[in-house]
Amino acid sequence: MSEKDLLEKDEIFSKVLRAGRRTYFFDVRETKAGDYYLTITESKKFTHDDGSFHYKKHKIYLYKEDFDAFRDILGEMTDYVIDEKGEEVISERHQKDFKKEVVDANGETASSESFTDLSFDDI
Repeated sequence: MSEKDLLEKDEIFSKVLRAGRRTYFFDVRETKAGDYYLTITESKKFTHDDGSFHYKKHKIYLYKEDFDAFRDILGEMTDYVIDEKGEEVISERHQKDFKKEVVDANGETASSESFTDLSFDDI
């Protein structure tokens, strides 16, 4: 089998999801027996101080016999997150104006913005 035939066999069906520094690849592949399975690959870009970069990849192989259970649990988990925290992203990385609340030694809550604004007159 030629290299082109191998590549065509590998590319049965694919989708890509770009999400910031992460890219997710969803690929339908074929087993030696001719059945299909799914691979989900997370690729994350890391940049070095010198400007060079590398990618770290993590891959999940998902076979047909696990699809229903995987889909059920994924749906349950994503529903739980949305039900508990809503759809709004709460993250210092995703929101430039995000102010993390910090509890001081007295148990009082302050935003991280004012946490380092100390006055020596208060001491």
